[in-house]
Amino acid sequence: MATIAFDTHKFVRKLESAGFTPQQAEAVAEAFKDASSEAEVATKLDIERLDMKLTGEINLMKWMIGALIGLSIAIFVKQFF
Repeated sequence: MATIAFDTHKFVRKLESAGFTPQQAEAVAEAFKDASSEAEVATKLDIERLDMKLTGEINLMKWMIGALIGLSIAIFVKQFF
């Protein structure tokens, strides 16, 4: 799982400058840190792997549809000749 760099001190300072008390700012920063550490984030490599897998599956489905169409045409032609 990928980790995200998070500057809690900067976050707390920003909250305090917006009017939070130091205790409120610390609590919000801690809650945000806990929540974001539980989140699963897809990396660029994860997305590339998924894209390659989907591309392979799409190519397989195209081949299978082509084979079915060819077989259907062959059966249709055989009925009349």
